[in-house]
Amino acid sequence: MYFPYFRGRQYELLALKEIAAHNLINNNVVPVIEPVKLIPALNNALAAFNAANLTLGLILNPNVGDLSDEPETIENLLEILFLNKNIIPSVLMNESTEEVMCKLQNNAITNDKLLVVLNDHDYIDTYRTTFTSLPKYTLCPDDGSIRRAAGKNKVVFENKFKKRSRNADYPQDEFFSDAHLYYESDNYIGFGDYSIIGDEYIESGFAPYAVAIHIVYFDRNQNLRIRHFVSDSNEDVSDVAGKFYEAVTKLDKWYNDNNMQSQQTKGLKTLLAHYTNRTYPGLPTLKKLSIMHHLELLNKYLDRSLKI
Repeated sequence: MYFPYFRGRQYELLALKEIAAHNLINNNVVPVIEPVKLIPALNNALAAFNAANLTLGLILNPNVGDLSDEPETIENLLEILFLNKNIIPSVLMNESTEEVMCKLQNNAITNDKLLVVLNDHDYIDTYRTTFTSLPKYTLCPDDGSIRRAAGKNKVVFENKFKKRSRNADYPQDEFFSDAHLYYESDNYIGFGDYSIIGDEYIESGFAPYAVAIHIVYFDRNQNLRIRHFVSDSNEDVSDVAGKFYEAVTKLDKWYNDNNMQSQQTKGLKTLLAHYTNRTYPGLPTLKKLSIMHHLELLNKYLDRSLKI
C-alpha cells in the first residue's frame, strides 16, 4: 500500500478530489492529509473520497499551518471525521498527542482504527506508553530505534523529493524511490512519502524565475525516477506562461522520444494537451496535475496493471 502525505493546500486537495472523482486510484493508495486550513476544498476532497468509497487519513493534531495554533482544531477536525465514514483517524506524535488520544478514547475510537506518524526520537517513549495495543498503521522512517518501536504494522515513510532552492537548479533526471520494490521484504506493510512536493512547508508562494514540471516514471528496472522539465528564459519573473510552454515542450519531446505511452495517466495526458493547445493552466494546476500523475501511476503499479 502507498501512503502519500499532503499538507492540505488548495492544489493538493483539488488533486485528491479529481483522483477520486475520476476513479483513478483504489485502496492501494491511501492519502494522508495534514490540514493547514479549514477550507471548502478540504470538505470537497473528503466528499469525493466518500462517494468513491475510498479511504484516506486525516491528521487531527497538525504541526503546521493555521490550525496548528488554534485550541479548537482537534474538536473541529473530529467533527469532520465523524461526518465522513471513510476517514482513518490519524495522529502525529507531538505535544498534542495526549490531548487528541483522550478525545478519541472518549468517542470510543480504539487504537486499531488509527494511523499514527512517528518520526521523532523524542516521542518513542510516548508512543510505547500510548500504544500498548498497536495502531492500524504507523508511518515511520527507516530508522532502527523508531522502526523497532513501531512494531509489525509499520509503513516506511520518508521524504523522497530533493527540493532545490531555485527551480533552475533541478537536474534533468534523478533517482526518486525504490521503496515500492523492497518495503515488503524489509517487513513493512506499506510505503509513503510527500509525493513531488517534499516535506518542507512554506506558507506563501512567490513568482518564480523558472518554471519546473516534475514527472515521476519507472525505469526498466522498476525504480521510480523523477524527470525535471525546466524553462530556459529564467532571467526574471516575467512571462510565466511562456516559461511554462518552454518546460512543457521538453516534456512532450521526452514523452514521445522515449515511448512513455505505457506510463500515461490522466494528469500527464492533460499536461501534454496544454502543449498541443498552447494553453497555460497556472502554476497551482501544474502542481495538481503532477500530483495526480504520481498517484495514478503508483496505483497502476500496485494494481499490477502497469507494463514497464
